Amino acid sequence: MTLRASHIWKLVGLAGVMGVAATGVLAARNERTRRAYSPDEIRSVLHERYTQAYAKQSVQEEIELEPVPSALRRRMKKLIRRRS
Repeated sequence: MTLRASHIWKLVGLAGVMGVAATGVLAARNERTRRAYSPDEIRSVLHERYTQAYAKQSVQEEIELEPVPSALRRRMKKLIRRRS
């Protein structure tokens, strides 16, 4: 069986469409995974990564962070919303 040029281009087009579909599936799965975390969980992970990086840089093992009171956090969000 010989492939004509038109058949080759059809196969190339089909492979391209399948690649785009696969990329969309992966992007959707990653987005669902990312949205599964609450903002507080994300914030705590980022704080933990920051302290680890800072501790490595300053040759300390661990740095204590003071928790931000939720009332202060609410006021800050309110101020930011008003300004935007």
